[in-house]
Amino acid sequence: MSSLVAKLKRYGKRVIGQPEDPVPVVTVKDWVSNISKDPKRDALRYVESLFPIVGWITRYNFGWLYGDVVAGLTVGIVVVPQSMSYAQIATLPTQYGLYSAFVGVLIYCLFATSKDVSIGPVAVMSLTVSRIIATVNEHHPDVWSGPQIATTVAFICGFIVFGIGILRLGWLVEFIPAPAVSGFMTGSAINIVAGQVPGLLGETGFDTRAATYKVIINCFKFLPVTKLDAAFGITGLFCLYAIRIACDQLSKRFPRRQRLFFFISVFRNAFVIIVLTIASWLYCRRHRSKSGKYPIKILQTVPRGFQHVGPPVIDPDLISAMAGELPVATIILLLEHIAISKSFGRLNGYKINPNQELIAIGVTNTIGTVFGAYPATGSFSRSALKSKSGVRTPAAGILTAIVVIVALYGLTPAFFWIPSAALSAVVIHAVADLVASPRQVYSFWRVSPLEFVIWVASVLVTIFSTIENGIYTSICASLALLLVRLAHPRGYFLGKVTLREEKSNVVREVFVPLTQRPGVLHPAVKVEPPPPGIIIYRFEESALYPNISQLNDALVDYVKKNMRRGRDMSQVKMSDRPWNDPGPKPGRDENADNMAKPVLHAIVLDFSGVSHIDTTAVQALIDTRTEVERWANKAVEFHFATILSPWIRRALIAGGFGIGTRSPHSPTEIAPVVPYRGGRTLSQEPKATDLEQAIQEISEETQGSIVPEDTPYFHFDIISAVRAAEAGLSDSERSARSSINKRPLTETSESEFA
Repeated sequence: MSSLVAKLKRYGKRVIGQPEDPVPVVTVKDWVSNISKDPKRDALRYVESLFPIVGWITRYNFGWLYGDVVAGLTVGIVVVPQSMSYAQIATLPTQYGLYSAFVGVLIYCLFATSKDVSIGPVAVMSLTVSRIIATVNEHHPDVWSGPQIATTVAFICGFIVFGIGILRLGWLVEFIPAPAVSGFMTGSAINIVAGQVPGLLGETGFDTRAATYKVIINCFKFLPVTKLDAAFGITGLFCLYAIRIACDQLSKRFPRRQRLFFFISVFRNAFVIIVLTIASWLYCRRHRSKSGKYPIKILQTVPRGFQHVGPPVIDPDLISAMAGELPVATIILLLEHIAISKSFGRLNGYKINPNQELIAIGVTNTIGTVFGAYPATGSFSRSALKSKSGVRTPAAGILTAIVVIVALYGLTPAFFWIPSAALSAVVIHAVADLVASPRQVYSFWRVSPLEFVIWVASVLVTIFSTIENGIYTSICASLALLLVRLAHPRGYFLGKVTLREEKSNVVREVFVPLTQRPGVLHPAVKVEPPPPGIIIYRFEESALYPNISQLNDALVDYVKKNMRRGRDMSQVKMSDRPWNDPGPKPGRDENADNMAKPVLHAIVLDFSGVSHIDTTAVQALIDTRTEVERWANKAVEFHFATILSPWIRRALIAGGFGIGTRSPHSPTEIAPVVPYRGGRTLSQEPKATDLEQAIQEISEETQGSIVPEDTPYFHFDIISAVRAAEAGLSDSERSARSSINKRPLTETSESEFA
């Protein structure tokens, strides 16, 4: 121990630069001390965090009430026809859409961290439920009813999402980027629109749940058999778009009446449904056939109130039958909601808690099964409407729930005459907005062409296969791209650009990549390479086991290509050469043609982009040092600039960096997989506690300095690191070559660097 301390002190005598705090060594004790000493208080805070309503309900005021009443009633008027329409997509009776809408908006306000999101039935989730019902009935015909299957999906998926939220695993959603979400949403929207066109036109005789391209082809084939329903459906769809376009234009022309035109546009769904329902009643009551059939397809009897309140019936056999379909349903449930809540939080200047949002969506769906609801999540269209209506708090959902209750108990007789084609028009009008605009798609291409490819692949797979395959394609492609980027991070060999500010006449040194791509720097800017014998490298990713080999390969290959070998291998016998590095033929000096190449002296690593480091990475750095020193046949300084984490410093010190050039005590393996029983034993390695104690003693004696002059060390910034390397280069040029350079290159001599 004393010899180690003495050696480290000898390296720490000469110092340069400005004062800096000693290198902090983070211990496990420091980490444990950060744990709370009052677990009861933390437990209480955690329980309170599960109910965000506690934080704002006591401050509720009449100013908030006005905005919430307007937004709640507005969304309620829209959610009633939409929820019935989406229930048809799910192949469920229309009342189940109202059940889901009621529970969603009522329960969510207790757990929400977003004021704008409106929970309820959505098109994509409804389509997924319909496919699950079809799959279960195909393999187990007439065993379980559609509502029971849908309720079971809501219970299981809700419980899974709740578990993800309660375990604080919401960060998993971050692995799916925005283009992937947009891709499967666009493909799903096209799928839903294609599936609703037959209902809009009254076409029958083909499977509307088939692949999207097949449905589109069949829609054209069956045009000759279009029925009278098309008169109601096309008229309703035309009116929906006409009212919206007219209100948008009038709002621009008369800005003072913009809010009036906004609410007129909001009521277009209810207006179209009411008008078409009256028209359906007037026509159908006079043209009813003797057998009791109506000339167009209408909803007919809608049960009044909640008819299925009670504990959900969860059949284990049913769960087994649809187990393969649950993952995609869960992904849609949480992904669509998080995407919506984040989007509106960003637009309206507040931050949502993803884990709490998952808890909210999980509790909503789990409790919803008591009322017979099917899966509900955040709605794009209704959330946008709620935001534009001036909502102030999540309490607006209570008003929306009241509107749904009134519809369930007071308007069900009128629902009897609603044309199914009108509901298809409402679905097409709402879902079409989910299709990404050309401008948005072009932005994907401009920002990241690879993510644009993911978007295209997701859309095409959804159209030519299924929504499930489209979702899996987007997720798998995104994860593959993430792994590729992690395993192949960007790294640059740096040079220097000297800038002079005209006003202040201040000279600055900026380090940029030696090789510049067009458009990054002005063509007149010249990048100066570092001094001969010094390499500057920036690694722009955390140094972890999947990618650290890239750093090793880049540095070693660059050294062998651009730096002169430190020993004339032509003078070494073939029997004394390593088996994997034969070198030139005897008598031929490989450096004769490369005398212009400098001898490697120092490597400066810019760690400003490194936030984490692991054991494999430290071992790779040790291996890099070993290889470049063997090539240079001398000790090479390793300088580290801009280390942002004390844990990174701790890890590098454990690997023998930051305490001087290579010493006999520097580890060769930071965590040996197979203990080496020959040669140097593990007992010769310094203990971690000894190493930390030595560093602490040096730090106490050298406070007010940065690092030793002729050793690799940690620097505040890259400029000081390069200057230190240059100072060390000057000293090494004046000093004599080490005696190690005169020894024959055998396995024994290599062990000093190995």
